[in-house]
Amino acid sequence: MPGSHIAAGMQTSSECPDLNTLVNGIGMTSQRTRDRLVKRLREEGVRNQDVLDVIRKTPRHLFVDEALSSRAYEDTALPIGYNQTISQPYVVAAMTDLVIANKPQKVLEVGTGSGYQAAVLAALVPKVYTVERIKPLAVLARQRFRQMGLRNIRASHNDGTIGLPEFAPYDAIIVTAASESIPEALLEQLADNGRLVIPVGGRDCQTLSVISRHGDKFERQDLDPVVFVPLLSGEA
Repeated sequence: MPGSHIAAGMQTSSECPDLNTLVNGIGMTSQRTRDRLVKRLREEGVRNQDVLDVIRKTPRHLFVDEALSSRAYEDTALPIGYNQTISQPYVVAAMTDLVIANKPQKVLEVGTGSGYQAAVLAALVPKVYTVERIKPLAVLARQRFRQMGLRNIRASHNDGTIGLPEFAPYDAIIVTAASESIPEALLEQLADNGRLVIPVGGRDCQTLSVISRHGDKFERQDLDPVVFVPLLSGEA
């Protein structure tokens, strides 16, 4: 089913935390903690300053369970339930850098998960479409987008392996789960000169790959070994 456009803003009451407090964080979720994460990412080889600035500003602690918020700015993947994870910040930064290399105006993300990757992309791309097969995760991600006032994200609960053909073509597609083969539907939804960033492989051996489209031809470049949850079809 197609997702709905994300509404802006967040309803507040005298009993709710102030939005600035939620976003800025305190203690282990403070801006100082985020700055340390960005410093580590730079030391690990992330060079795109625009990506680093967005990582610094994006409140990752809002995308994990409150019990794990003290670990939100560690450079590690964390569980988000339903056998899914929020990706390691280094991986998010590296994949974002690959996605925005051709200055896309419209991006599709397959695998919304917590919503963190979509939120990072939304600060760098005019329009982000994201699809999640697990309904509770899709619902929670929508709530987070509203909470943060992210108006340029359109979120759907659907089978991500078939993409979102009704909004194609996309300048870039990013897949946040590993597929043993590259879904043909996603290649078809790429715009000319667009690129697909996807982990390819089984549970024991995965490689981050970039597939570029040039007319009816596709060029594949394999990059680094990675570890992602498997890309599954259907809705849950």
